[in-house]
Amino acid sequence: MSTNFAVIGGDLRIVKLAEMLAKDGNEVKVYGLEEADDLKEINQNQVILCQNLTQATKEAEVVIAPIPLTRDGKEVIAPFSKHKIMIQDLLKSSYQKRVMAGSIKQEIYELARKQEVEIIDLMESEELAILNAIATAEGAIEEAMKATDRTIQGSKVLILGFGRIGKVLVKKLQALSSEVTVAVRKEEDKAWLKAYGYMSTDINRLQENLAQYDMIINTVPHLILTTEKLQFVDKNCLLMDLASKPGGIDQKAVEERKLKFIWALALPGKVAPVTSAEYLKKIIYQKMKK
Repeated sequence: MSTNFAVIGGDLRIVKLAEMLAKDGNEVKVYGLEEADDLKEINQNQVILCQNLTQATKEAEVVIAPIPLTRDGKEVIAPFSKHKIMIQDLLKSSYQKRVMAGSIKQEIYELARKQEVEIIDLMESEELAILNAIATAEGAIEEAMKATDRTIQGSKVLILGFGRIGKVLVKKLQALSSEVTVAVRKEEDKAWLKAYGYMSTDINRLQENLAQYDMIINTVPHLILTTEKLQFVDKNCLLMDLASKPGGIDQKAVEERKLKFIWALALPGKVAPVTSAEYLKKIIYQKMKK
């Protein structure tokens, strides 16, 4: 049975998702993706490009929005659009509808409740979060290869955090013969790292020992590498932050010391949009059945 979807804003994985939903026989209307070349070339009977939010959402049963939905809490992320799409307007046009997006802040749930909108955070799916971690880890390695003049093999790498991304990243980096250490706080994580045969260090005791690393990758969503700690980082070390705002690395201190730094956000949509869209479609269909 087909469904009427509205797809609003988003990155390349959302573009690919719109195409996939249409190929499954669903009606798909989009807004905020008018600059996406892929959609310009597609049959307009499959994916309908709309001129405004109301046109896109009027007959929709399910509204698909970006992952993450917003960075500033006000605007929908829409890199393929010249239009500003405000969260308030999206919710207003989705009255009594189901909105699916990702990384939704608590205040947006409150706004949705007032507008009688059922809002679902797709990133609360553990399956999707783990699958996304794969694309993020691969993307991080790709970014590192482009940004450094060293091989991954033999490089001394420090990963901050041992969550979903950290777990995947350490495995992939070790497979490339890098010397990986993982900085963690919990004794349980230290025990698992020992069981896996990975090197670990205490994330609360990072000081002079930071000088030995060729690359430091943060996965923790709060400040870890402060101004004080960054003074010990080698000037040739590549710093990469995979955490969303405000990140785990003090960017002001990085700029002052002129360190090499990459803030690699939304990597699944950049490095593996098709695979990421396949993951999303599967989870969306699962949510629709519930």
